[in-house]
Amino acid sequence: MHPLPTIADARAETLLLPDTDAELRTLVRQLHSDGQAWTPAGLATRLDWSAPLQNAGPSLSVQHLKGVIDHAVDDLTITVQAGLPLMELQRLLAEQQQWLPVDWPWGSCIQTPTSGGTVGGLVARGLSGSLRQRHMGVRDQLIGIGLLRGDGVAAHAGGRVVKNVAGYDLMRLLCGSWGSLALITEVTLRVQPLRHHRRALLIRGTAHQLESVRATVVGSGFTPDWIDWERTDTGDCCLQLGVASISDAAVQDQLDPIARLAAEAGLTTRPQSWAEAIPDPISIDPPTTWLLRLCLPPARCAELLTSEACQQLQGWHWRLAAGRGSGEAWQSGEAVSSAAQVQALRQRVLELGGEMTVLKQPAPTPDNEQLPAWLDAPSKAVIAAVKRQFDPQHQLARGRLPGVAAPLG
Repeated sequence: MHPLPTIADARAETLLLPDTDAELRTLVRQLHSDGQAWTPAGLATRLDWSAPLQNAGPSLSVQHLKGVIDHAVDDLTITVQAGLPLMELQRLLAEQQQWLPVDWPWGSCIQTPTSGGTVGGLVARGLSGSLRQRHMGVRDQLIGIGLLRGDGVAAHAGGRVVKNVAGYDLMRLLCGSWGSLALITEVTLRVQPLRHHRRALLIRGTAHQLESVRATVVGSGFTPDWIDWERTDTGDCCLQLGVASISDAAVQDQLDPIARLAAEAGLTTRPQSWAEAIPDPISIDPPTTWLLRLCLPPARCAELLTSEACQQLQGWHWRLAAGRGSGEAWQSGEAVSSAAQVQALRQRVLELGGEMTVLKQPAPTPDNEQLPAWLDAPSKAVIAAVKRQFDPQHQLARGRLPGVAAPLG
């Protein structure tokens, strides 16, 4: 690692790359002593997501700290350093016929190890999508965590066995904190056996017909690995669901009743491969202008997708977990929606009992101001108090605090 920077040369574009845990701790302590703002980072591929950083100083990356600390194969748990890329973790687990059942970050190409980001970044963002239907979210796979506070003090919560629940609140605080509370240094995750027999089913029809099938499937005893709403830029809606099991026959036994249910409702179905059913948004060209994170009651997704606020947005694609109500909407192409149009969508989401996070948006213009990444949460005062306890000097990820629209400090 290069000599530690001083405040004078620690510019916003600086990426600090410690090679050892000792160097990391020393660097954090120096930044704290100097009063220098800094931003926790993994591969630094998604630092532009969510609220813009303000006078944030250098980014401190853990990408060189990517070792496997412990893999208890029989106990289905693994402890790794936070800089381990998600793709490398999945490849390592696959060698033991295991996997981590979490969604790839939006825009990830599974053939590119770096595009999936690091395990620490996955936890820091805390975003869950389609696989939450059966496997729950990343915060539910997290059973232990290590961190460095802004003053360089190390802490641990949880443990390396599933039954250990000590430190439950601290783990949940860090998951989805977007680097605003501490730097995640290691994580312990529960993993699952791989099921190689996988198939998907595409169901097409009107939103009203699809909602009836969705409600029946989600309300039944059958739990697919994922079930998604998809709406393309042409306004067409469909449902897609995927099933993995111990054999092809077992998969088909689960998909056949759903196909019959759809046929009885007058809908068309088409079998798909797992990969075919989950297109990779990174292939979209030209680059995305807007990227939104949505979360609303599952039963209201059809209302949103057929709402006037949604229909007025041109060139948008939507993919929402039909059983959980979370997912993404993004715009690509030459047309660029205005902030006012996206604000109207946010208002409709709020009316339906949900919330919306702006992950990416166009650069502001005199006639088009940027939207806040998130609105003030009802617990804003509590969130601010937690921030003061973890980071009293407001050094970490300045301008970014989930649940607080205006930056602190």
